[in-house]
Amino acid sequence: MSIEFSDPSDTGVNWASDEVAERWSRNQARRDEAIGPATAMMLDLADLRTGYRVLDVAAGTGDQTLLAAQRVGAHGFILATDLSAAMLNVAAEAAQSTGFANVETRVMNAQNLDLEAESFDTVVCRLGLMLFSDPRKALREIHRVLKRGGKFAALVFSTEEKNPYQGIPFVIVSRLGGKTVPHFSLGEPGALEEAFRAGGFQNVTVHAVSFQRHFSSVAEVIQNLKDARFIREATAKLGDAERDQAWTEIEQELSKLQSSAGIDLPGEMLIGVGTK
Repeated sequence: MSIEFSDPSDTGVNWASDEVAERWSRNQARRDEAIGPATAMMLDLADLRTGYRVLDVAAGTGDQTLLAAQRVGAHGFILATDLSAAMLNVAAEAAQSTGFANVETRVMNAQNLDLEAESFDTVVCRLGLMLFSDPRKALREIHRVLKRGGKFAALVFSTEEKNPYQGIPFVIVSRLGGKTVPHFSLGEPGALEEAFRAGGFQNVTVHAVSFQRHFSSVAEVIQNLKDARFIREATAKLGDAERDQAWTEIEQELSKLQSSAGIDLPGEMLIGVGTK
């Protein structure tokens, strides 16, 4: 996954930097533990087959890209696109080190795909669609490059109430004047299906997937949140006093969920699937 904005400078954070790519790569193990099953389900629903040409939109460091490459085999092909060259460099290096010669990376905006029409059998997008400045435009572009009968599968977050790891900080930071981020923009009932249909897709289905994040303590949650790019984005424009207050309130809210065994934070994602 990588974040796409119409104006990246508006976030206050350089998402295309080597630092952000390195941080994202470093957290892969914890990310895979939390959303690995949902990622596998997304690829199942995308109906990847041996020999398929697959487009991975907003691929980031390519966690799901390599999983897709395994499924299509040596005679298949995966094109991973993202706005961040630094992220894609990590993906390309991972593909090379694991022996996947069927993976290519290209810097590209999902809302303006520089690709031929009907050139891919399947398209996937993990945790990127809800972050685009114009998801419906991206969906129309994805629909254009898909072959007739091809499937598109996208993984997004549902609502902030069902995702307290992000939801609790977002509510607090937003109240204190921080930037509102679009992580849950497609999570409300019917929103994802409506977006798919507006993009031209048929036979649209939406599947909810629950998961859980476990931490040993609130302190560990706070440490991970401070290293998370979505929090850095949301708090970028806060003053020092407001930022300190936000972290104090976030810690207080998380403390209410802690038990003697640590802290377990539930989560829910949605997988949208549509056919051209």
